[in-house]
Amino acid sequence: MELAGVVNNRLSPFPLQERQIQRPNTPLVHTNKRVLHQNYPKTHSKPKLNAVNPNNLGSSGANLNQKNPYEKTNDIESYVPTMSEIMESSRLQNLHLQLQTFGPFFRITAKSLESGGELGRAEGVIRVWFGGKILHLDSMKLQRETIGMKKSIFGIGLFIGAVAIRFGYDCGCTKAELLAINDTHLYHSKLVRFYKRLGFKKVYEVKGGSLGDLSHMLVWGGVGTRMDGNLQDLMIKWCSRFKPNTNTQFH
Repeated sequence: MELAGVVNNRLSPFPLQERQIQRPNTPLVHTNKRVLHQNYPKTHSKPKLNAVNPNNLGSSGANLNQKNPYEKTNDIESYVPTMSEIMESSRLQNLHLQLQTFGPFFRITAKSLESGGELGRAEGVIRVWFGGKILHLDSMKLQRETIGMKKSIFGIGLFIGAVAIRFGYDCGCTKAELLAINDTHLYHSKLVRFYKRLGFKKVYEVKGGSLGDLSHMLVWGGVGTRMDGNLQDLMIKWCSRFKPNTNTQFH
């Protein structure tokens, strides 16, 4: 009796009574290892894929004919002027430009084809730095008689700057640096506007009143506005106006 009481207990893992499994009245339709689902409404259709020409696919499967609008082109030679084109363009303006080099140092001289007199010059050096070569524009001077000319700083100075930028680009420079010298307020403001229009940006104001200005004054030999410019951006921005048969506007 004690054994029967233990076996018939609800907590016992060995129940004596066999439970009846109630089977549904609706029979299932059996097929070959799967149940057919019929009469289900279609809620969507398969998306249509556009046909892709396999000839336009590279190894990664991307369409090579579609250009990336954010990708910069490396072939800027097709729309920026060569050094000879800049020289030819200056002759059409009655200017004779001469580039002289001595090792890393260079000098650019602008003379009038009519009088033969010197109108302006620029001097600098190609510096090798940690980030690459730098076009160091040490000085740019225009004769005082050209100050009143209509094409003085935005004409003669523009041609001199174009030769310097092209020379630095050909030497493999990536950046141009200069100091807009502050001799007089009028001429300094003209220089700053001129270089900003070309694409240079202010990086430091050398006033000579602090220890931080001392290193700049030793390098540049004076006070003024330190400015830098990306050489390739300068080539694209304004050197293209010297290329013949082009519609690029100066901006």
